[in-house]
Amino acid sequence: MLKKSRNPILTQQRLIEATVKLVLAQGFSATTIDQICAEAALTKGSFFHHFKNKEAIGLAVIEWWSQMGTDLYAVAWADVDADPLDQLYAMIAIMEGFASNPDQSCVCAIGMIAQELAGSHPEMRDRCGAELGVWTQNVTRLLTAAKERHSPRQQFEPEEVAWFLNSLWQGSMLVAKTQQNQSLILHNLRQARTYINSLFFNPNPNSTLD
Repeated sequence: MLKKSRNPILTQQRLIEATVKLVLAQGFSATTIDQICAEAALTKGSFFHHFKNKEAIGLAVIEWWSQMGTDLYAVAWADVDADPLDQLYAMIAIMEGFASNPDQSCVCAIGMIAQELAGSHPEMRDRCGAELGVWTQNVTRLLTAAKERHSPRQQFEPEEVAWFLNSLWQGSMLVAKTQQNQSLILHNLRQARTYINSLFFNPNPNSTLD
């Protein structure tokens, strides 16, 4: 039964989480406001009290997903004194955990929205790009610190490598969807580990696959 909520913060959260669930299952374009309200068990009046239109909740979903992901990855950075390569590989271990869950598809809501709307919704495209950039900034920070702590085997720009790893991650999820097999993601993440270690003469042995 659809109902109104007396808690505006909870109502907004329910609407966003319902939208995330639908986007992950069927994409943003196929998701309707009626479906969002039904999934959240809320009225359309509640929806329009918080969001002007579907694009508005789409922007909220992008922000929510980015913050959720950053919070999950933050576990890898909890020890600020840890070797930056250890922190980076802890991030990859978290990513491997996403791909290893047999009961959940490894997909990114921001990546899905960007693929659908980059050509038709400039604001959504720019917001997706900015939030994808948050992941890249964190990896850039770790790679920069790793260059200072370890001897680089070759010169590289941390931000360029970070964008490469971001593209590998997003692209792997996209291709895995077409194959209905998430083992591809795990394989590519292991290749990413090998590549990162190849950038340094003496990478931390804890950062290897073994």
